[in-house]
Amino acid sequence: MSIESIVAASGSSTSSLEGSRKSIAEDFDTFLSLLTTQLKNQNPLEPLDTNQFTEQLVQFTSVEQQLKTNEYLEALVLGNQNASGNSYAANNQAIGMIGKTVVAQSSVSELKDGQASWTFTLGKDAPASNVTIRNSEGAIVLTKQLSLSEGQADFEWDGKDASGLEYPSGNYSITIDARDANNNLVTALTQVKGVVQSVDLTSELPILMVGGSRVNLDSVLSVTQDDS
Repeated sequence: MSIESIVAASGSSTSSLEGSRKSIAEDFDTFLSLLTTQLKNQNPLEPLDTNQFTEQLVQFTSVEQQLKTNEYLEALVLGNQNASGNSYAANNQAIGMIGKTVVAQSSVSELKDGQASWTFTLGKDAPASNVTIRNSEGAIVLTKQLSLSEGQADFEWDGKDASGLEYPSGNYSITIDARDANNNLVTALTQVKGVVQSVDLTSELPILMVGGSRVNLDSVLSVTQDDS
């Protein structure tokens, strides 16, 4: 049985790359079985040409290696296509949000014209809570003790500290240390709301510019169109 006939037989069932690889492997086992049988039953006076067998083995191995190479290339191309497609879709989605109002998970909000706001959600009442606001360098500018209720609420800041000192416009972050009546920690989810002014496409995922804050696309919770 020659290597050419084996390859021809396997080629008739190559409807897919996986099917071809499987067929080659099965035929290779058959080829080795036939080869072993021929060697066992060869005529001692007319031995089989071992060079011919060696050549056939090399040819068969080359075919198998080529199929494996094609399989790797197919996986590589498919991966690149998926990555490019996902990136293209994410970029289009982000660009489509420009001019719209979004609510996103974030602790950073922009202080502008003496006004900054955050939205937070509590799973239960937290009568003993501390709200801390920090500037972009992490320095504390304001701390307030509040009694917070279960559900969603807004926190508004006028840009002043406890002494009335006004802080410049910029990005400020909020931290809520919420405690229940037994002083157990209550999870507080903080969010920001604002209009998307632009989109940064230089990162792996698009970043929305909401006011002066950078918001990751995957942190957006809702998008609304400004009717005006």
